[in-house]
Amino acid sequence: MQKLLLKPVLVLIAVLPLCIVQMIGAGLGLLAYLGSASYRQLFRSQYLAVLKAHQLPSRLWTAVMASGQLFSDSLWIWRNPKQALKLAEIQNWDLVEAAINEGHGLVMLTPHLGGFEIIPRVLAQHFPATILYRPSRQDWLNSIVEEGRAYPNMHFVPTNLNGVRQMTRALSKGEAIGILPDQVPSGGDGVWVPFFGRPAYTTPLPARLANRNKTPVIMFTAKRKNLGQGWLMQATRLAPFSEDANLAATEMNQAIEHAILKAPEQFIWAYNRYKHPAGAELPPSN
Repeated sequence: MQKLLLKPVLVLIAVLPLCIVQMIGAGLGLLAYLGSASYRQLFRSQYLAVLKAHQLPSRLWTAVMASGQLFSDSLWIWRNPKQALKLAEIQNWDLVEAAINEGHGLVMLTPHLGGFEIIPRVLAQHFPATILYRPSRQDWLNSIVEEGRAYPNMHFVPTNLNGVRQMTRALSKGEAIGILPDQVPSGGDGVWVPFFGRPAYTTPLPARLANRNKTPVIMFTAKRKNLGQGWLMQATRLAPFSEDANLAATEMNQAIEHAILKAPEQFIWAYNRYKHPAGAELPPSN
């Protein structure tokens, strides 16, 4: 039933201009913030703590509206991939070409920032990519996401042993893999390391995969430009990760922090990055 109700919304989004869809997304972000005390508390605490620590000015309401645009951007990109690609300005593509031409594959890290869903579509224009994703617990939503993300040269695999094996095979063939590095992994699959000064359960998987065959790692971001103007996609090659899982996860989090601080209002602050997943050991005491 939920999927049937959502279908007309997706059809409507497909025909609306991006600027209108982003305005709707901004409104949804405001509604979510004003309508839920728990959402508001989580959002404010995470966002304002980072700004205070780095002595940055607060643009709370801009960030609140941008949180809804994360969702609306994704839907519009899914439904209008060709138009979305035309609105993607790409910087530092030479870094990507040089990395993939080394022949060891490529590990792509894409945090939940701005129009991050455009990134795999840009990459798929040049080479195949196997992308790790966490299926939703709700079947109807999962089918909508899988349908929206489906695209030539993009192969999505779940966050389980079989998915990791497929990613390993892709790297062995010199192909690219993509990981959302700011998601909290399942209990037993992560390590507790700092993220903006607080212990956050973090996946060491990207480092483990990259270190197996000296595979280059590139952090991608897609910062939202002015209303309806698309996204600025930037690539930054990271230094090789440490062989130690904790140090490697710390290095990765530092790279994510650096990317977020360039556009802090566009990060997914409503996501509880510091939650304790079932089955994980207790975080270290502060």
